[in-house]
Amino acid sequence: MLKGIYASVSAMLAGINKQALKAHNTANLDTPGFKEVFTAMQEAGKTEVFQPSSSAIGPMVESIGHIGLGVRTTETKTKFSDGELEVTNQPLDFALQGKGFFKILTTEGERFTRDGRFSRDATGMLVTVDGFKVLDSSGNPIILIDGDPILDTKGGIFINGNLVAQLGISEFSNPEIELKNEGGNQFIALVSVTQSTANTTIQQGFLEKSNVNVVDLMLGTKSYQAAQIMVQNQDELLGKSISTLGKTQ
Repeated sequence: MLKGIYASVSAMLAGINKQALKAHNTANLDTPGFKEVFTAMQEAGKTEVFQPSSSAIGPMVESIGHIGLGVRTTETKTKFSDGELEVTNQPLDFALQGKGFFKILTTEGERFTRDGRFSRDATGMLVTVDGFKVLDSSGNPIILIDGDPILDTKGGIFINGNLVAQLGISEFSNPEIELKNEGGNQFIALVSVTQSTANTTIQQGFLEKSNVNVVDLMLGTKSYQAAQIMVQNQDELLGKSISTLGKTQ
């Protein structure tokens, strides 16, 4: 019976972990370029079950199989599917579709993002919504001269008909193992990277919306409630068993 309580509690703890990730995804539902984080359930382990038996040499026990010890959550992962495009008509809003990521320079070094909310700072430098520098194909900060920027689908920025910069774009064929989520919209590369837009297109005047599945956010609470009820039932049964055994003469 105690094993039943442990299994039910493990399901509740796993449910709490999943709900924390859902809360994080919900908070970033409207964050451009945000990639959903998730975890899955797996069996926590098994234990062997025995029952009494008899033989020619006296009482014995025999194995009758195994029972599970509950569940636990797996390592947190990121879903890298494309989000839908949203029209903004802002000349420095850029949206990626495909395998590419923008290269930016943060206080911690070079990072990658899908959040294309860019702007010019007071010096003409192209920066992210957090004020980090956007890098070009050579890894240098992009400085925009006066004029209206025009972006082509491979990241070339033209002003007054002249190419003034090439957006730094790196592609990852397997981002699940090649990128590490550092929170929010930033990732660090775990492999060497090069400039590539072969499998990427960039749209000006658009933003990529988050890829969070709203339906998934509404699921999961029922499983937690079911586990909670199981704990209560197991506790009541255990109490009745103790009370009954205590009265046995």
